[in-house]
Amino acid sequence: MHAGTACPPPERQYNVRTLTGASRLERGRNAQAAAGPTRSRDGSWFGESGRVTSVHAHSALYYVLCFALAFVFVYVTVPPMRKLAIRYGFVDRPNQRKIHTEPIPLLGGLPLYAGFVLTAGIFGQAGRTFWGIAVGGFVILAIGVLDDYYKTRGRDFKAWPKFLMQIVAAVILVCFGVQIGGITLPLHHGFYVFPLWLSVLTTVLWVVALTNMLNFLDGVDGLAGGISAISAVTLFFIALLKGQPAMAVFAIALMGSALGFLRHNFHPARIFMGDAGATFLGFVLAAVAVEGAFKSATLVSLVVPVLALGVPILDTLWVIIRRFKENRPIYVADKGHTFHMLMKSGLTQIQTVAFLYLLGLCFSLASIVVLLVS
Repeated sequence: MHAGTACPPPERQYNVRTLTGASRLERGRNAQAAAGPTRSRDGSWFGESGRVTSVHAHSALYYVLCFALAFVFVYVTVPPMRKLAIRYGFVDRPNQRKIHTEPIPLLGGLPLYAGFVLTAGIFGQAGRTFWGIAVGGFVILAIGVLDDYYKTRGRDFKAWPKFLMQIVAAVILVCFGVQIGGITLPLHHGFYVFPLWLSVLTTVLWVVALTNMLNFLDGVDGLAGGISAISAVTLFFIALLKGQPAMAVFAIALMGSALGFLRHNFHPARIFMGDAGATFLGFVLAAVAVEGAFKSATLVSLVVPVLALGVPILDTLWVIIRRFKENRPIYVADKGHTFHMLMKSGLTQIQTVAFLYLLGLCFSLASIVVLLVS
């Protein structure tokens, strides 16, 4: 086989994880020659050239309907959820660290979860990836609602149970086949398959990290929802470019859900998504990136999902570095995030959010440029 031949996607190669790196690469090439074009879980096909083509490409109307269902469902279900939260006192109480000055209803994460799962299940051909996101997302939602309940009582929920359940949710994704399987090596022109332990480790680290990054960003009205929508539409275009219609559906469904909620969450917010909603958004973005942007990634294109999610990653890096320099635990909340610093500089909430939206758009455009070039 000539040097330009690429091996199939990682799900066809886990049987070679015990081999050496060189043998694993050679087995990938030989398997591709024998098997011909290979279909992945998201409906895409990998041919002998290594390029991805879609056999189930959807029309623009299909994606519009998908977006519309998610948007409308979340938009119309948030007001009754808000009334329910007020009725039972499920509200986020202000303190010295928080920006809002009066109790704000929580439970916004429930419509977000329901809207995404309903839309993705109908339009996304509910396969293993969908069920991995739905089941893992429910675990994230449940522990997030418990965390939000503690907030309603003016108490802080311990960090380690949340962290443990986030790991469980990430492992659920892996069990449903959503994992970082390997990387395309530019010099060898083949797909290097990660050993199972490395595949699981990298997937869990990525999912847990991004889940928390979105949650860290949820400190100003409309910020987490808007950045999630920007990142989701970026992953949508990346999925289209890579010929992954199912991932495109999941991304556009998440975008619709986030924007439907944003209508009620933009300043002045009438409801908060809480930890349940913010961590769920981060979890879905991480999963879609694994199955989309990370699929058949090269060393260069690995930066694509990082740029697509640049704002939460940048904010988290800033917080970690600052807290490390100050000898403080990274999991203890404070008023030192990027949006806090912008507001201290004199910007209003709306100006701060608009600036970070613009920064998110710049990161997103850069990610698409890198993908096209690579």
